[in-house]
Amino acid sequence: MATERGRGDGARERRRERREQAREGLSERLEEAARLRGERSAERSSERARAGTPSGASALTRSRVRLDQPRQDRRKLLPEYDPEAFGRLSERVARFLGTGRFIVWMTLVIVVWVLWNVFAPDHLRFDQYPFIFLTLMLSLQASYAAPLILLAQNRQDDRDRVTHEQDRKQNERSIADTEYLTREIAALRMGLGEVATRDWIRSEFQDLIKEMDERRLFSGESDEGDR
Repeated sequence: MATERGRGDGARERRRERREQAREGLSERLEEAARLRGERSAERSSERARAGTPSGASALTRSRVRLDQPRQDRRKLLPEYDPEAFGRLSERVARFLGTGRFIVWMTLVIVVWVLWNVFAPDHLRFDQYPFIFLTLMLSLQASYAAPLILLAQNRQDDRDRVTHEQDRKQNERSIADTEYLTREIAALRMGLGEVATRDWIRSEFQDLIKEMDERRLFSGESDEGDR
């Protein structure tokens, strides 16, 4: 009995030692895992710090990419203008150039120009024959008039395109409405074809009355024959 008790006590001691060793190993592993997590978090924070404080060209590109901040206006060398106002002005000029008033005024200016530079005194003439300055002014006017007319035509083409698109959509809607009404009218006709009209009821009553009269005649003749 004493030997068995001694063996049991020795087994319990060995189990206790194994449990303590297992606990010590588990605590060491937990400490190692915590240390690794701390190192990884420190590395991530350092990477974020480096990424959050870029320098040079990378900082400039990142600031441009950000969408939560308004972009700064760039300095432009060319003067800014309102395209709509310029387009309206071009249409007015093109409309004036296409009138008879412009032709009359231009003809008067050219005639006065030529007569002045032909018959005026020499010290008052500013454009001698062959009127080079007049030719330059006319070519300058033509060089400006052609783009203005083209711009006005482009604006008119844009308006016509929008108008045609709206007309096309309106025509599609009209065609769809017409088809819908046609189907509805056809359905109404089919429904009316199955409805009992006054003429149809009258004709049915007439046929029924004729049939009853014929039956009465046949029954009267059969009664007389039996007698």
